Amino acid sequence: MLRITWVSVIIVVYVILLTACGASKNEVVQSALSEESKTIANEVVIKATNWKFDKAEYRIKKGEAVKLTLDPESGVHSVAFKGLGMKELRSGDSEVVEINKAGTYELFCNTMCGSGHANMKAKLIVE
Repeated sequence: MLRITWVSVIIVVYVILLTACGASKNEVVQSALSEESKTIANEVVIKATNWKFDKAEYRIKKGEAVKLTLDPESGVHSVAFKGLGMKELRSGDSEVVEINKAGTYELFCNTMCGSGHANMKAKLIVE
């Protein structure tokens, strides 16, 4: 009887741990499982050179599936998106996302890339 109780406790703890460590549904950004699972309405290519992005602002529409791509033209960079709760893009990475909340979000280089690194910022505007 004691053995069955311990096995039951272990199973319950395991289920709780799996639930707690599982992916949460983010209301602001939803990542697509694959590019084929959604129709991509737009692609935004963020070009990065040493200490600047090619644009000060990138615009997308709320609720549309958008492929975000980081294209490092020179140097090693990554891009983080403040306030969106999505993973950073590293050099050459792409991510298909759907942002469901309009607003202005800061994006910045998240890899120390030299003396101008602190100024390497832009905005993602979701309309």
